[in-house]
Amino acid sequence: MNQTIKEPWGLSVFGAGDVRAEPQLVRVKLGVEVLEPAPEAAFHEAGAAVTRLREVLRRHGIPDAAVSGSRLRLNSEYGHANGTRKFIGYFCQAQYVIETEALDDLQQLMVDVVEAGARSIDSVEFDVHDKPALRDEARRRAVTAARRKAEVYADAAGVHLGPVVHIQDVDAESYEFRQYRGHGGGGGGASANDLAPGMVQVAAGVVLGFSLGR
Repeated sequence: MNQTIKEPWGLSVFGAGDVRAEPQLVRVKLGVEVLEPAPEAAFHEAGAAVTRLREVLRRHGIPDAAVSGSRLRLNSEYGHANGTRKFIGYFCQAQYVIETEALDDLQQLMVDVVEAGARSIDSVEFDVHDKPALRDEARRRAVTAARRKAEVYADAAGVHLGPVVHIQDVDAESYEFRQYRGHGGGGGGASANDLAPGMVQVAAGVVLGFSLGR
């Protein structure tokens, strides 16, 4: 079967860029969770755990402004035994996001918040203060990678690479970006598997369209 290009207007290439930096802060998402037979007991135990958690955070030098949280939520909890739905108790929960720059203290902080009553650690995310600047650099590298790839194609085809006539941003968090990378569209960027532990990676992708001439 013959394959044809429906709109032979020029050359379109994908480029990806990556920037890695040492983390400057960490965000921890955790939750206080209590299960008690009565709602009053659930609220009381959860409130006590929240108080202990706040004390631990202040002891680690984390101000209240660096802690975002939710109100206590109460739900009825059920289980199943022998095919029968059975009431277990009242589940009380409050979730918090903690931000701190004390990375060296992170391990002890995790130990202390769990002892204070944080029964779930949902995520630990390392970050930097000026991520937009890193994203801009990643975009520049993506453009460089795309142009380099276009030059190779044009040289191999024996044609002249003209000016850029189309620029399309590709969201680094999108399925489209993963598809491009999966088909070898990285353009020289590093894979996620070779990142040093704790490094923050910011990626960007772009599709460039070039005109062609003889």
